[in-house]
Amino acid sequence: MIRKLFPILLALIGVGGGVGAGLALKPGPEEMAAQAECPQADHAEAKPDTTHEEGGANPEHAQEYVKLNNQFVIPVVGNQKVNSLVVMSLSIEIEPGHTETIYQREPKLRDAFLQVLFDHANMGGFQGEFTNTRNMDVLRASLREVAISVIGSAVTNVLITDIARQDI
Repeated sequence: MIRKLFPILLALIGVGGGVGAGLALKPGPEEMAAQAECPQADHAEAKPDTTHEEGGANPEHAQEYVKLNNQFVIPVVGNQKVNSLVVMSLSIEIEPGHTETIYQREPKLRDAFLQVLFDHANMGGFQGEFTNTRNMDVLRASLREVAISVIGSAVTNVLITDIARQDI
């Protein structure tokens, strides 16, 4: 009899805990009103992050950061099958005033970045300790080089903002 009731009891405890957590984390009326007045931007449309470097009082050293709209998904192939997937988010560090150029040339830039990322994967760059400093520096340098070839000298750096590998 207890064997039959135990799964039901566990399910009820789990549902009760979920409901309790939902109620505890529910935003208050003030927060709900603030969200209604200022809806969040659509996630499919990225906005430039115009955060400036430390010591941004000097406008000559100010940089803009443009987050690319979508993540990059790179298959890691070995023994003629996909062994893992690497997912990355990239941002471009540019001189002020060139944000629109990035968005206008984003399809070409994404294509060039994907080729660099596929080449890096095919050379074994995403296997083993793929986040070690040497691998990441090589990858950043390759991405920066191709970004400059597509966009021009307005690009100062390419930032890897997120990276994860899922082994299959």
